[in-house]
Amino acid sequence: MRSPLVAGNWKMHGTLAENAALLGALKSELAKSDAAECAVCVPYPYLPQAQALLQASTIGWGAQDVSEHAKGAYTGEVSAAMLRDFGCRYVIVGHSERRTLHGESSALVVRKLQAAQSAGVIPIVCVGESLAERERGVTEAVVREQLSAVIDALGVAVLARSVMAYEPVWAIGTGKTATPEQAQAVHAFIRGLVRGHDASLANEVRVLYGGSVKASNAADLFGMPDIDGGLVGGASLDAAEFAAICRAAAKR
Repeated sequence: MRSPLVAGNWKMHGTLAENAALLGALKSELAKSDAAECAVCVPYPYLPQAQALLQASTIGWGAQDVSEHAKGAYTGEVSAAMLRDFGCRYVIVGHSERRTLHGESSALVVRKLQAAQSAGVIPIVCVGESLAERERGVTEAVVREQLSAVIDALGVAVLARSVMAYEPVWAIGTGKTATPEQAQAVHAFIRGLVRGHDASLANEVRVLYGGSVKASNAADLFGMPDIDGGLVGGASLDAAEFAAICRAAAKR
């Protein structure tokens, strides 16, 4: 059975003082009862702080992006090996904000995935459609293109060392959430695409839902058969809320 995962994406939030308070409260909250595997993906400057505060805990940590390059004259870039130096277990690649605000193509996402895995960091690979694309009825075509770019370039086996995340762009930071049934339909589609290449792997790969996940809707979302946890944005900045989501995932 697939083990659930809840990963928090802090985005561009935090200070040293705020982070210390948040992580301290989160460790305390998670100690109260059983919770699923959880991790926080923090801004680059706070990776040493996350490592120092979390290394003796059950909470993992990671980054929100990574360079496609291993090293070299790439001012401002951060390599996967650097992330690994700070104990990162996960890194988010292909987040919709990177695709839309920074123009990242599916081909670039593939190269970042490969760079992460080469350094022993697990990529959380994001796919998802915009509101306009959903309204045009091309959700599956968009997700197929984004996932097929990975499979066609690197082979389906690369997903065995990855986590997938479906994030409907229209539900990120908007307060809107796909219904559990809408989310399940796309998660099942993603798993079906993998199954077309490797049935065994399709049953093993974790597919998270990202799109305004909150404590109030987590249980219903995680109750769907193909949703294996969440990629959580704003709610990951609230220790009690995030812990409640992690506990909901443990009950799936």
